[in-house]
Amino acid sequence: MTGAPLTGIGVGRGVAAGPVAKAAPAPELPPPRPVTDPAGETAAVRAALAAVVADLEARAARAGGTAADVLTAQAMIAADPVLAVRAAELVAAGTDGPHAVTAAYEGFRGALLAAGGYFAERAADLDDLRDRAVARLLGLPPPGLPDPGHPCILVADDLAPADTADLDPAKVLALVTVRGGPTSHTAILAKALGLPAVVGCAGAGALRDGQSVLVLAADGTVHPDPAPEAVRRATEEDRARRARAARSTGPGRTADGHPVALLVNLGAAHELAAAAAADSEGVGLFRTEFLYLDREQAPGLAEQTAAYRAVFEAFAGRRVTVRTLDAGADKPLPFATAADEENPALGVRGLRTATRDPQLLETQLAAVAAAARGSGAEVRVMAPMVSLPAEAADFAARVRAHGLPLAGAMVEVPAAALRADRLAEACDFLSIGTNDLAQYTFAADRTLGALADLLDPWQPALLDLVAATAQGAAPHGVPVGVCGEAAADPDLALVLVGLGVTGLSAAPACLPEVRAALAGHTLADCRRLAAIARSAPDAVTARERVRGALRAAGG
Repeated sequence: MTGAPLTGIGVGRGVAAGPVAKAAPAPELPPPRPVTDPAGETAAVRAALAAVVADLEARAARAGGTAADVLTAQAMIAADPVLAVRAAELVAAGTDGPHAVTAAYEGFRGALLAAGGYFAERAADLDDLRDRAVARLLGLPPPGLPDPGHPCILVADDLAPADTADLDPAKVLALVTVRGGPTSHTAILAKALGLPAVVGCAGAGALRDGQSVLVLAADGTVHPDPAPEAVRRATEEDRARRARAARSTGPGRTADGHPVALLVNLGAAHELAAAAAADSEGVGLFRTEFLYLDREQAPGLAEQTAAYRAVFEAFAGRRVTVRTLDAGADKPLPFATAADEENPALGVRGLRTATRDPQLLETQLAAVAAAARGSGAEVRVMAPMVSLPAEAADFAARVRAHGLPLAGAMVEVPAAALRADRLAEACDFLSIGTNDLAQYTFAADRTLGALADLLDPWQPALLDLVAATAQGAAPHGVPVGVCGEAAADPDLALVLVGLGVTGLSAAPACLPEVRAALAGHTLADCRRLAAIARSAPDAVTARERVRGALRAAGG
């Protein structure tokens, strides 16, 4: 390498090298001008907003899958009539179209930021919608992707969903953004497209068009002006990694035969076919929220039963772990969110909603039970946001009352991890959600890129809580899985197994590399790596020391 590496948050484990192509900047807002034809100005504003909606809907129709979902959500925001009405009011008061649109979007943006959590993360997406509408009003081309005429490393301040969904992996080798966090749309869509990416890379703005860079997603680094030998070595290592993963099949186990269940996460109906086709032992996390989104009332028993049965039948002969509705507080739904919570991140969410609306949970359990009968799947049910052993025991009793034999609890708050032995007395299994567990351990909003270092799943304090959970459950013979992003990292998967975790659940595309990593190391190796990680002072050091130990061992 010849240039000092730039660091950010890596997405995926891929490697890419090539010339930089920087995304076009947003249009600059001209000075305000007097409005002489309010009716015509209002018509132009409405036409610009409608054109943005039509463009997003057309892109969604072309994209499909995750990209289509994101683009459709963007189009719905742009089509909100409140936005057009507010802009028209501003025009009527004498504000020209571009400034009226900008002010209307700013109002929306402020409301989302005030809501915090997931909604605050989406506030940045509004900037792209605003810029596209303003560009149309100014008669300028919309901000978009560069087309240098050759494969490139795309560098941007941030990428809007509309841009990321249109990326052609044959032309864009990797993504690098100045802004963005691990749960940003750029990160989500980069994973869906299989593109290596580094987001939240503060120094990327200084890269030049045409400058050669090497992107190492696993390390979260971008190397300007790399030496040819460094590119060759990284490319060969990446090719060997992919080849090892492609050869791995069958149940997960370490080199000495210690079994580790490898499962998929499932969060939307359109993901079902790919999830069922994956080489896995079943579903480790079936997120049921997709049934409840964009509704004023919860879906009924029959609708839920049909949706769950489709999943269970697709996984006949395998397990499906259903997570009951995780909504409320910072995951708001009209029928599951209290209006008087001043700090939603610490509010009534997940299992806690059953204290206010027991029927919401009862209907869901009845639907799961009805769908499970005769499906051929081994159906397990677990509750989110369990804090106390009594909560776990009450939930397990409710599950079993519906004829469902396997009940579990998610470990997402430190209290649950520290009292895992008591939870295990009531439950058949435990599942650790590392994203939420990190959020509550470090008191850091999981959607804020500025706090991403605290949310790094390699944080030794987080690993301590994983170890505490496994140690608490082990005397009861209760298995402990991990279904957060941590399970998708092959190196960290070894550490988790060394801590006592017995199952890993991740996106289907991530399983081959995790399986290959397990097959290359014994349980004793995993325990040694876990000890190395836990003894580190911070996440970066833990990751570096474990990877150093793996390199030294030739792994």
